[in-house]
Amino acid sequence: MRFTREHDVMQRVWITVVICLLLAFSWYLFFAGHNRPGGGFIGGLMTASAIVLMYMFFGAKEAGRVMRLSYPVVISLGLLVAVVVGMIGLLAGDAFFTQYFDYVTLPLVGEIELTTAVPFDFGVYLVVVGATMAAIVTISEDED
Repeated sequence: MRFTREHDVMQRVWITVVICLLLAFSWYLFFAGHNRPGGGFIGGLMTASAIVLMYMFFGAKEAGRVMRLSYPVVISLGLLVAVVVGMIGLLAGDAFFTQYFDYVTLPLVGEIELTTAVPFDFGVYLVVVGATMAAIVTISEDED
C-alpha cells in the first residue's frame, strides 16, 4: 500500500505511531539484551521491520528520501565496530572478543555498568539492519 491523497489522515497517523513504537521497542530489546532476552540481532530485526513498514506504506521513493541510508555502508560500519571491539582483547593481551566491564557512578543517574558487549551488540545491530534492508530493497526493486 502506498501513500496517496485518498489515504485517511488517521491511517497515516496510526502508521506513524506504529513505526515509532516499533523503533522504541527495538531499542528496548537492544539494551535489554545484555541481561535479558534480546540484543543486537533481535533489535536490528525490529528496526528493519519498522523501516519495511515505512517502505510499504509511504513507498520506496518517499522512504528512501527520508532514510538516506546506504545499506552496504551500514553493514560495513557494523562489521568494523564489531571487529574493533573484538580487537580490544588482543590489544590488552587477552583473547579475541574478551569482554571487559566496569562500574561508574554518574551524578544524576547513579551506578551504571560499562561493558564492551554493548558496542559489539551495536555492531551486530547495524549489520542486521543493513543486511535485512539491503536484501529486501534489492528483492523489491527486482523487475524480472
